[in-house]
Amino acid sequence: MNKTIRRSAVLTLLLVLALLVRATWVQFYDGTALADDQNNRRNAIKTYADPLGNIIVAGESITGSARTKGSDLAYKRTYTDGELYAAVTGYASQAYAPTQLEGVYQDLLDGTDLRLRTVMDTVTGQRADPGNVITTIDPAVQKAAFEALGDKKGAAVAIDPATGKILAVVSTPSYDPSSLTDAGTAGTAWKKLNADEDKPLTNRALRQPLPPGSTFKLVVAAAALEDGLYGSVDEKTVSPDPYTLPETETELSNENPSAPCENATIRTALQYSCNNVFAKMAVDLGQDKVRATAEKFGFDDETQDVPVRAYESVYPSDMNKSSTALTGIGQYDVTATPLQMAMVSAAIANGGKLVSPHMVSQITDGGGDVLEDYDSEAGTKEIMSSDTAEQLQSAMRTVVEDGTGTNARIGGATVGGKTGTAQHGENNSKTPYAWFTSYAKADGKEVAVAVVVEQSNAARSEVSGNGLAAPVAKAVMEAALKN
Repeated sequence: MNKTIRRSAVLTLLLVLALLVRATWVQFYDGTALADDQNNRRNAIKTYADPLGNIIVAGESITGSARTKGSDLAYKRTYTDGELYAAVTGYASQAYAPTQLEGVYQDLLDGTDLRLRTVMDTVTGQRADPGNVITTIDPAVQKAAFEALGDKKGAAVAIDPATGKILAVVSTPSYDPSSLTDAGTAGTAWKKLNADEDKPLTNRALRQPLPPGSTFKLVVAAAALEDGLYGSVDEKTVSPDPYTLPETETELSNENPSAPCENATIRTALQYSCNNVFAKMAVDLGQDKVRATAEKFGFDDETQDVPVRAYESVYPSDMNKSSTALTGIGQYDVTATPLQMAMVSAAIANGGKLVSPHMVSQITDGGGDVLEDYDSEAGTKEIMSSDTAEQLQSAMRTVVEDGTGTNARIGGATVGGKTGTAQHGENNSKTPYAWFTSYAKADGKEVAVAVVVEQSNAARSEVSGNGLAAPVAKAVMEAALKN
């Protein structure tokens, strides 16, 4: 073979190899990227070629699928009581990426989860029958929270302390997910919802951390008791009133100037929500000890999944002493979601142990066989000793029976709580946030609840945790204890 032929053969071989490499790249890499592209119409056609699986509450589907007309997308998602459950379900849209449980379990609900495939599905290449998501939500508790919040801008979360089951997740104002399901009409609804200044698409219960105000004093109290700074909730503290913030000339005031806050016990300080006591307590403990306790409760956790990813609740770091003092009353850069503050009450109510909160009990295949059981997998961690928890339960009961949380009283039930009114805006120029976190026990049943009201029709002078948030929490607790 002469040199020219050899060179031609080598060149031809290289061209063939290059063609094979390119074909492989296009088929496996670019092809996968195109298939996964959310703008690929063929994906939507495939997803909505058949009915989706369903999200279940108390044995009943709160989702469905309806046949469409005049569209290459054969089915669209439907919702029962869409506004009531929007913070749980999210939406599955022909036009937009799914959210909340619809997004977390998208593959299960559209039948592409590999765990759903049978041998026959693998042979035929057919999509498997979709699975279902069975939630922990209690419809009576969910409805009570939704109705009690009414036209207020706010959120509520209820947890069973013993099991970690989330009984209610409500965010108001809400929206109807059905308005976003049809590709032909979703765009108009999307623009309207996003233009709404009240942000109905925001899940305030899980994904909007706000300053928790005085409800955070429970965390500081737990840190002080666990550290041994104070031996009991009835031991007098060293707390001057007024308290001058360290390294400043600023005096920290109390909401009630006549309250017995000077050197008050933790019980009395929670009862009257004494700022001076908890600000100084945070300084005496030091930010590292307060942060360590906060993180046990779930603060600073970037991966808090229930299974929807909740936004991180934050206890800040690298502070001076005056800023540390302000964190003691839930201000400065402390933030928390209602989920987080419900977790605080749940751990206290459950003897110091926090069971992992979750709002999905099981996921099943189309035939009802369980693929994963989250109830049995829920972990438990010790946040504080049982003695500390019992003391805080007692002090929280004093808050409801004789303190700032009297609007949460329930006849025949043991109720403990903590109010909070958090500053909002520069120099507290905007309407404060009203908080209430609590627990209730009766006849072997128990529940932990957190409520935040961002805005209501109440006058600014009437905004308080007891006035706005406690009645909502009471309604939620009553519903949970009746079931």
